[in-house]
Amino acid sequence: MITSENNVKLKEMIKLQKNARHRKKEGLFVAEGIKLVQEAAQYGKLRQVLIRESLWITKWQEKPENEIAAEFSGNERHVGVDVVPDDLFDQVADTVTPQGILGMVDMPVYSLEEILNSRSRLYLMLDDLRDPGNLGTMIRTSEAVGVAGVIMSKGTVDLFNPKVVRATMGAIFRVPFIYVDSLPETIMQMRKKEISVYGTILEESRVYDDPDYTKPSAVVVGNEANGISREVRESLSGRIHIPMEGSVESLNAAVAAAVVLYEASRQRRKTD
Repeated sequence: MITSENNVKLKEMIKLQKNARHRKKEGLFVAEGIKLVQEAAQYGKLRQVLIRESLWITKWQEKPENEIAAEFSGNERHVGVDVVPDDLFDQVADTVTPQGILGMVDMPVYSLEEILNSRSRLYLMLDDLRDPGNLGTMIRTSEAVGVAGVIMSKGTVDLFNPKVVRATMGAIFRVPFIYVDSLPETIMQMRKKEISVYGTILEESRVYDDPDYTKPSAVVVGNEANGISREVRESLSGRIHIPMEGSVESLNAAVAAAVVLYEASRQRRKTD
């Protein structure tokens, strides 16, 4: 039982929740909720668990220690489990009504080379996307359609932001991703590998279902307010848009990504 708000583990969890720079430096982030924590254990990324005292009493107190250890040590790594009084736990949790469990988790790490050499050869690229909910939704969608990897500009919101992590619903452990220093340079590198890169842009573009996505392809979605940057536009293979009725000027970024990625998935299913 942890009883002091000055406890080192509590302080570290709070810092990881609030500070993106600290998360990056330590290579750690916080997963909140039973499903996410158990998935972190399953994928061998879990280091430490904090459980709200009231949840511990109702769910784990009567269980043998070896069963509890097995629940959180799927990677055969020893994972520390500490119980925290409700009031202290609520200071650490990012949600208003916390589920009652937090995990300190190792960040997955991927290289651009392994992402580009994957079998799927369908990619999502993000140019300075800023909304945490949008990014989390896009990671989930990417898993659902079999995207090989999500490639992000340095200006894209932190994938390990607590809101993003929750919105991925566990897909963060299964979808390869990478932040790159220069999205235009990466696009040119991909085009040299005969990967067609299409940007979602209204002007001078063709309908999104016109390209042949059965070939190696990437879809670029831009910043929610400003769209795709000029530098990225100039590096694209082509431009696509989603037709809209009424007075709607644009779709939500995550919705737009889903529409195009599912079209790519539909085309690929027809050729299987």
